[in-house]
Amino acid sequence: MIRLLAVTLVISVMSATMFNIVLPEIRSDFQLSFAQVSWVSVSYMLIYAIGSVTYGKLADTYRLKSLLTFGLAAFAVGSMIGLAAQAFWMVLLGRILQAVGASVIPATGMIIPIRYFPPESRGRALGISATGLALGGALAPIVAAFVASFVHWRWLFCIPLLTLITLPFYRKYLDDEPGRKGKLDWIGAGFLAGTVALVLLAVTNGGWMLALAGAILLALFLLHIHRSTEPFVQPRLFANKSYSLMLVLAFLASGIGYALPFLSPQMLSQLNQLAPGVVGFVMVPAAISAAILGRTGGKLADSKGNPFLFYTATALLFICFVLLSFFAGFSPVLIAVILIFGNVGQTFILIALSNTTSKLLPKDQVGVGMGMMSLLNFIAGAVFASVYSKIVDLGSGSAGSVIVAPLSGEASVYSSIYFVLACLYIAMVSIYFTLMRKTSQAGKLHADA
Repeated sequence: MIRLLAVTLVISVMSATMFNIVLPEIRSDFQLSFAQVSWVSVSYMLIYAIGSVTYGKLADTYRLKSLLTFGLAAFAVGSMIGLAAQAFWMVLLGRILQAVGASVIPATGMIIPIRYFPPESRGRALGISATGLALGGALAPIVAAFVASFVHWRWLFCIPLLTLITLPFYRKYLDDEPGRKGKLDWIGAGFLAGTVALVLLAVTNGGWMLALAGAILLALFLLHIHRSTEPFVQPRLFANKSYSLMLVLAFLASGIGYALPFLSPQMLSQLNQLAPGVVGFVMVPAAISAAILGRTGGKLADSKGNPFLFYTATALLFICFVLLSFFAGFSPVLIAVILIFGNVGQTFILIALSNTTSKLLPKDQVGVGMGMMSLLNFIAGAVFASVYSKIVDLGSGSAGSVIVAPLSGEASVYSSIYFVLACLYIAMVSIYFTLMRKTSQAGKLHADA
């Protein structure tokens, strides 16, 4: 069963990121702006984020095999709609339905190891799941490049249909016991989803009215979770200031790091005039390096500590973004090498933040707290993708870079974005150092007491 889960996770992660490679072709086919075509990825990530938490809560009431049946069926229906798409709205509809179904998979990836494996072997099960996630990220650019090189980009919608092969086995091996009775806070989930959607629309379309509506929904969400007996998000989580600060760091790390799989393919297509298939192959070395070195990052966290891994990761990411800023539009081979630093660094930083966060929470709040962190990671990717898209649209045709003098024209837009992102990592190091110092002092006071 855990091997089936790993296969399903591979396909799910691939579906989330492989369309980034063909966004330039979709943009050209339907005559879209960069901000408009970004919704192919943004809509998937937004629904994937909310859905992964929603399915996790539904699993407390409904049979897991029933949720998987519904989710994988919706995943397949969305894929078939996308495959037949002749208009952009059909592409979006296909991606939305894909996300509605696929978001059951990360929820299952958390539930199966906890429900079906004893504590002494649970780590191995989680390790196999993590391998599936890493392998999916490594294979996404390879598969996308291969498909785009030989057939139309719509055939990428076919790949998720492979998950239907696993469904009979899930129904056979998962037991038929429903979870405890409970009630899902649909109102809270709706407020949160509406808030994120309105913020993304405001970023994409530049409308202050949308931003105001998003702020109102956020206020309603916060008011609701404080009054609800079974809220979608437990407000007591945020009484832990260290945890709240770690959520901010995780949000920034995920959003900034999303520039690597989202913005880099657009840069290679726009500045280097590479076909989508070639872009995919440029991204492959970095993805494979991250998948191979992922376990090394975990071992470093155990042997050297989470702060050591965090500082190593930020150093790698800082180097990557500074180099991308100076060499935007240069040789694709050089860009492929630079991206290795960034992808490995991004893998390391997420391991460090996840491990640190889990240690800041009491045992009875670890599951909910990590789920909230996962939710914010997905939302961060969607928000930052919209921001990147808007900046690229506004900056197209600019005369030159105000930051990196040798670059001009369209390269200056990417150069400036990467330089600003590099600087943000310096701020993150400062925040993390302050947090670790306060946590260490609190631990010493507790030990002395």
